[in-house]
Amino acid sequence: MTRKKYPPNHPVSALQTALSGRYVQRAFVVAVLVGTILNAINQGDVIVAGDGVAWLKFALTYCVPFCVSTFASWTAIMENGQRND
Repeated sequence: MTRKKYPPNHPVSALQTALSGRYVQRAFVVAVLVGTILNAINQGDVIVAGDGVAWLKFALTYCVPFCVSTFASWTAIMENGQRND
């Protein structure tokens, strides 16, 4: 099945581009850096003490920066009409 081609500034086209290679890699790096800093701030004392870590909070702390970075890429692509064809 072939993908339907949308204009570069179409939301679907922009989302397909934002979820492609280089944008996902950038979002992953942002998530690791920002998520680690936020986890250190929010749960650092618990982690150092060896107490029980709130694993859902731990995971979400990495997911949020990933989503924010991906959303930022999507909006930039929408505004600029970039595409990875």
